[in-house]
Amino acid sequence: MRNTRHTVIDSALDEVTVVAEGDELTGLYFPGHRHLPNASVFGARAEADADEVFVRAKAELDAYLAGQREPFDVPLRVSGDDFSKQVWLLLRSIPYGQTTSYGALAEQLGDRRLAQRVGQAVGRNPLCVFIPCHRVVGADGSLTGYAGGLERKRWLLELEEPAEATGSRLF
Repeated sequence: MRNTRHTVIDSALDEVTVVAEGDELTGLYFPGHRHLPNASVFGARAEADADEVFVRAKAELDAYLAGQREPFDVPLRVSGDDFSKQVWLLLRSIPYGQTTSYGALAEQLGDRRLAQRVGQAVGRNPLCVFIPCHRVVGADGSLTGYAGGLERKRWLLELEEPAEATGSRLF
């Protein structure tokens, strides 16, 4: 492993563990995260404010969670099988404030029958928020699983919700 390390940072969504390797961010995990990798792959603990990657990741995450940033610029790197990497690349193409379904992503991959497999890859996204898996909902628009929990998913979707949709919402 090339200088793999992790730190814990405070965010508007709770403390998150972020992992980096070299100058790239490789993981973001919430407390109680589903599909949490073994802690041995996180590397040594580093000081968040003494590591350039973590300083940048925290600044971008804080700005995004405050509604002041849409795209992320911090370099990201994912590890996984080719199918998962294809799914994660598609997630990065979902525009801010919009959602899609597992079936629609499967169609983009050429076979709607891959929806369940797409869902498995989405659920194992190692870079929640930075790779916006929260933008994937059920075919009927319902909130479905999120490794960080449905309340966080709802919060993220409401953060990104266009003003005209917020004004017409009944709740």
